[in-house]
Amino acid sequence: MTEKSCCPGSEGLRAFPGWPSGIPADRTIRQVYGGLPWRDRLGIWAARWGIGRMRFRVAPRLHTQGESDPATPVLVTANYRMTFARLLKELPGRSAWILVLDTRGINVWCAAGKGTFGTDELVSRVESTGLASVVTHKTLVLPQLGAPGVAAHEVRRRTGFKVVYGPVQAKDLPRFLDNGMNATDDMRRVRFPMRDRLALTPMEIIPGMKLAPVIIGLAILFRWIEGSPWNAGLGRELVAWFGALFTGAFAFQALLPWIPFRSFALKGWLLGLVWAGAMVLWIRPPVWAAASHLLILPVLTAFIALNFTGATTFTSLSGVVREMRVAVPAMIASAVLGILIRVVPRFFS
Repeated sequence: MTEKSCCPGSEGLRAFPGWPSGIPADRTIRQVYGGLPWRDRLGIWAARWGIGRMRFRVAPRLHTQGESDPATPVLVTANYRMTFARLLKELPGRSAWILVLDTRGINVWCAAGKGTFGTDELVSRVESTGLASVVTHKTLVLPQLGAPGVAAHEVRRRTGFKVVYGPVQAKDLPRFLDNGMNATDDMRRVRFPMRDRLALTPMEIIPGMKLAPVIIGLAILFRWIEGSPWNAGLGRELVAWFGALFTGAFAFQALLPWIPFRSFALKGWLLGLVWAGAMVLWIRPPVWAAASHLLILPVLTAFIALNFTGATTFTSLSGVVREMRVAVPAMIASAVLGILIRVVPRFFS
């Protein structure tokens, strides 16, 4: 994706009737060209791993692709560069006005939940870009996953623009536009296949690895408290702990639809319990250490799994809040009990 700034009337763009003279800076139109050059591909890969994630943005303003004219559709999106690049990639050879909202570098669905892809920001961007002077129609095409953040009737009252919700997937946009902006039932269906779930696992693994110093410290402490040389059996201990972490950060995402229960905390706990049971059978620790593993390891998996609620289409904000009110105290209690079971017998031996 390449881009250059220009104003109506400059090379490559036409002058639009009614455009006010003395165009201010925020009414600059940016010409963009579709495709994914190596820099954007590298940037997308890095953002997946959290590298420069919050700096991977485009300017929140009005952009244009192709030979746009006053009748060209206006597509609204977020200023997360990955979202913007994917949108352009699905519009080869097409003209479009692209109104980019300032979502603080967050994708459409998450920004809609946080309120940055919202009514006030959309109204503000329509006004600041002078969109009513650029196009002769009064229609804004928004991604369906942005609907929770936008009150369409309020946008129409304040700007005169009608909000039309496009398909869930950007790849369906050409068919949607060619069909008179009518979405089929298939376009409205939200899917979350394994490929999409696994694409998000790096952002689960990286935050989870911040727990590595705590895990290593506890493993060494337990070996020392039990009267063993600090490195005796440490390898198996670390396999058990880090395995629980990766079970929550990778296996949970892959198996998500097939794990029983609706609650992510319960799903993660059940998967972690299976892992903990396998580790107990492999390590064959003393009874109190086995009980400690069965209390702590599932909690670690459940904690990592619970973080995934913000990345899925399975949950709502209110549901996550209710779940956390119950799950977090239970996790803390189980982890504390597991540590006590591991530590206290040493003082009575």
